[in-house]
Amino acid sequence: MNDRTERRLKLETLRVLMEVAQAGSMGKAAERLHTSQPNISRSIAELERALGVRLLDRRRQGVEPTQYGCALLDCGVTVFDDLRQGLKNIEFLADPTKGEVRIGIVPFAMSFVSDIVDRLSQRCPHIVFHIATAEVETLHDQLIGRKVDLLIAKTIGPFVGERFRVQPLFNDPYVVVAGTQHPLARRRTVKPAELAMQAWALPPPESVYGADLARVFQAVGVNYPRATVYTIPSSLRARLAVTGRFLTIFHASVLRAFAEGGALKVLPVKLAATSGSVGAITLKNRTLSPVVQLFIESAGDAAKSLAKRI
Repeated sequence: MNDRTERRLKLETLRVLMEVAQAGSMGKAAERLHTSQPNISRSIAELERALGVRLLDRRRQGVEPTQYGCALLDCGVTVFDDLRQGLKNIEFLADPTKGEVRIGIVPFAMSFVSDIVDRLSQRCPHIVFHIATAEVETLHDQLIGRKVDLLIAKTIGPFVGERFRVQPLFNDPYVVVAGTQHPLARRRTVKPAELAMQAWALPPPESVYGADLARVFQAVGVNYPRATVYTIPSSLRARLAVTGRFLTIFHASVLRAFAEGGALKVLPVKLAATSGSVGAITLKNRTLSPVVQLFIESAGDAAKSLAKRI
């Protein structure tokens, strides 16, 4: 791209393209931007002339980005995100006790993150925390789309690669759990082979967690058990285990949230080590705001404390 083309590109025009792509039509984009459809068409046409490629395919049902349009849209997401981060950094420099952090967490990390928020909010009461809880696949898309600043998740599957920056926090072993009324709860030892014959509540084998657990079971010579109930939420699996009819499996840190009252017991069965640690995950090519960096530092401190209790 020559200097002349760069000078003709404007943030405003790039914003128009992003709005059109999101709305799916120039008419809807005009309504959102409080302008006319001819103005939108003119902006897109000028952008296409400047670049010398077609950015949108026009169809009866609306418009759709071409491969060139998709490439520019990816750039636009990065540009506006960096601009937003820069403005936040300026605000933070003006008052280091203020700022916002958007965190994506997997369900098992809720207890860990709540401890961090509690500590950090006492030190910096003007920080605002936006916390989204979802499964791994959804969080991956949110991080790529820059809808969250960082993730607290297990560093497996979709988070392995050059695109991500990972700061390991702690190792979190799996434990097999049963209600106190379960027959195996009274045993002093349980052999891995005995697990296959029990009723289980487990994550679906096709999920990221299921695939990770399958590796853990295979390492001790057991196939992924045929469960009675397939579900991901830890709270539901804990409720089923409390009945004394089902086994389930958690990270050791998760068990702390359900262990009150002594209704659950860790079975004396030795499993293989986890296939990855829990970490703070960010995008490598993204500038982190000071408040996000502060959160990650606080996560490191909390992890040291947690590691002593796992």
